[in-house]
Amino acid sequence: MATDPVALWASSAVTQLLDGQDDPPKYGSTAWRELPGDDPRRGAAIITAAEWWRRYGDEDELLSWFRDASRTRESLAGRKTLAELDALATPKPRPVQATDGWPPVAVPGRPGWYRHLVDGQQVDVQRTDVAA
Repeated sequence: MATDPVALWASSAVTQLLDGQDDPPKYGSTAWRELPGDDPRRGAAIITAAEWWRRYGDEDELLSWFRDASRTRESLAGRKTLAELDALATPKPRPVQATDGWPPVAVPGRPGWYRHLVDGQQVDVQRTDVAA
């Protein structure tokens, strides 16, 4: 990432802090905590950890992503085809039912007919009167 100014700054800062010393221990590790408070490797470890976080996010999250990316997947032959998925997504017609306490329901495909619930039975009635 030669054009990433943040990465360039972080690399330069770590190089200056280490000044030829070994790579710093992982930030927060026992080895890092045992470093003297003024040891420049502490700062280099902090910058390195921050840069890794900026680029890749949480380490546990990154490892989880790698595990998920490398897990065995179902073969393509075992998956549903687009036609099968479309068929599953197509709405299925349901019978029109009138419900107690609700107004009558228009019967699809039969203009002027309405389904009522009368004594627990579904009854279709043609409406001849026009509402005013």
